[in-house]
Amino acid sequence: MRLVLFVLMTIVTLASASVTAYPGMQAQKAEKPQPQSTVDRITILKEPFPLESVTFENAKGEPVTLEAFEGKVVMINFWATWCPPCIREIPALKQLDQAVDNQDFVFLPISIDKEGKSKVDEFLKQYQLGEFDSYFDPKMQTGNVFPLDIIPASFILNRKGELVAFARTFIEWDDPKALELIQGYLADKP
Repeated sequence: MRLVLFVLMTIVTLASASVTAYPGMQAQKAEKPQPQSTVDRITILKEPFPLESVTFENAKGEPVTLEAFEGKVVMINFWATWCPPCIREIPALKQLDQAVDNQDFVFLPISIDKEGKSKVDEFLKQYQLGEFDSYFDPKMQTGNVFPLDIIPASFILNRKGELVAFARTFIEWDDPKALELIQGYLADKP
């Protein structure tokens, strides 16, 4: 009995000593930083980066180039139906596009699904996202200009068609900071 009591007292003493041995630990745990916005993951370039011409397809299968949107701020989002973070971004991207509500802003979601439009249309119908107007690049030709090894990937172009910001990860685009970022580029008129 004395042995059990001795062992129990030793355990209690060691446990209390370990808690008080590092008094700063309690303060560190209490001062846990607030989670950062995913918008902080966006890389803002110090200088705009000129891009080569790139072609992708619209819903009718017609070729589209970025030059068609010159004079506008463009946000390209590469996504695929098999990519859970991409799918998770879709509602927030739609929300951002609606919140910007500016004729000088163009949102270009580009699917890189190899099956192209048929696969994307089926997916959008299944998840009731019919109003999500996607563009297509089943051959990943845009990969010659944009790194597509990680998706979702978003690229923001200024009015001259130059790359000014990008994110190669999931972003909560419905965050007010995302809207501020886009509005900042819209306010920067040549």
